[in-house]
Amino acid sequence: MSNYSRVIRNTLYLYLRMGIVLFVSLYSTRLVLNALGASDFGIFNVIGGSIAMLGFLNSTLANATQRFMSYAEGQNNDHHKKVIFNVSLGLHIIIALSSVILFFVIMPLIFNILSINSHRIHTAHIVYYSFIVSTFLSIINVPYEAVLTAHENMLYYSIIGIFESFLRLGIAVLCVYFVGDKLILYGILMACLPLITLTIMKIYCHRKYEECSINFYKYWDRDVVKKITSFSGWNFLTAISSLLTLQGLGVVLNHFFGSVANAAQGIANQVNGQLSSFSANLMKALNPVIVKTTVNSDSDSINRVTLTGCKISTLLIIFFSIPVMLKMQYILHLWLKEVPEWTVLFCRLQLIYTIISQISNPAATAVYGNGNIKYYAIFKSIMNLLPIILTYISFTLGGDPIWLYVPLIVFMGIGGDIVIIIFAQKLCGVSISKYLTNVILPLIGICIIMLLFGGIFTIITKDSILSLLGCCIITSIAMLIGLMWFCFSNYEKSIIKQLCNSIILKLKKT
Repeated sequence: MSNYSRVIRNTLYLYLRMGIVLFVSLYSTRLVLNALGASDFGIFNVIGGSIAMLGFLNSTLANATQRFMSYAEGQNNDHHKKVIFNVSLGLHIIIALSSVILFFVIMPLIFNILSINSHRIHTAHIVYYSFIVSTFLSIINVPYEAVLTAHENMLYYSIIGIFESFLRLGIAVLCVYFVGDKLILYGILMACLPLITLTIMKIYCHRKYEECSINFYKYWDRDVVKKITSFSGWNFLTAISSLLTLQGLGVVLNHFFGSVANAAQGIANQVNGQLSSFSANLMKALNPVIVKTTVNSDSDSINRVTLTGCKISTLLIIFFSIPVMLKMQYILHLWLKEVPEWTVLFCRLQLIYTIISQISNPAATAVYGNGNIKYYAIFKSIMNLLPIILTYISFTLGGDPIWLYVPLIVFMGIGGDIVIIIFAQKLCGVSISKYLTNVILPLIGICIIMLLFGGIFTIITKDSILSLLGCCIITSIAMLIGLMWFCFSNYEKSIIKQLCNSIILKLKKT
């Protein structure tokens, strides 16, 4: 019961953070764009994008750090937690220094590739240096974020994120009224942001958590270094294979069908990114719970937490995705007015792929929690790379743009799910039969009933705001019927009742 209450509470904190940060960021971007102008804003983004791609290795190690922190927290071994923290911090300092050296070495190459006006080269260099400082500080900050995640302290994590978004807004306002070179000011101030958040987070973590005690001589452990780097290496294999496919598909599509089809895919990615964030916040709150559960090797607990996570995280995406898919054409025309060819189909197929992939995400977290991911990483990487190879072959043979998504859904989506659930059973004891009966079949039933009710409503009504709102209401009612009729087990229904009762009691007290 406490696990589910904690996950729901942390998810609500993250949703609040997401809503505030999204609103403030949109307004800040508008101010910055008006203050800098399209040209300088483009310079800032193109340099930032170049460095962000090179920061991919850091994000991979961050995942490993969070896994080991959560695992150590589940063991409740104070000494081991201090070892994990010191090793992680030491590795991130090494990576941060190595990244700085790499950024300076490749600087001439990047500026040869980037198309920047000669009279803004000096300014672009300053922005580049600012990004190097920002990246260095952000890398060092990762172990502290991992500590907050391991302790499931999403309230403080959310507060820091909201505070950072308002700092960005303050920087945007300063740029509006600054009379000098606004791009230089913006670059330097944005580099100071991670310094401020690192300082605040560092002070908080060192005061709040015992494991945040820096003593490399006392707590450095070569065996732990080997485990973290080995885990990170196999995790990097799966991550880089996924990145190559997802980024490479756009290149292949552009090569065969030009920029219009690529624009359609870009729009599909934006729509998918916004809808996926609802499930991503739940997973951030749920992941530490799953990892800690794997510590005890209790198959009943692992099955209960993992399978419930698979179901609920997927339901969140389904809840938002199905009405959007049914009304996709109207929504895109309302948003873009002129919709590129293939956009409607691409958006729908992208959401289908995301729903399929999400079904096994918590099970993948359980596999990572076990730590023995060598063979899992190999098979999962094969599934990740097959779509780009098969898509290229399909386009060479004269296939339509729809073949961008067919191999993606079949191999990276369904095939990836199969690999994950097989290894979840092998390493963590997750039951495949329970996965099929408690997760897959109920979710298919929910999708069918929502599509049936929503589809009939869409056919008999004309496109309008009221029709869109009606579709959302109809699909929500259909989902609610499915949830209470056949989707949730008796155990899950009892959990929901207990949670509702606890919320009502708290409201009465207030």
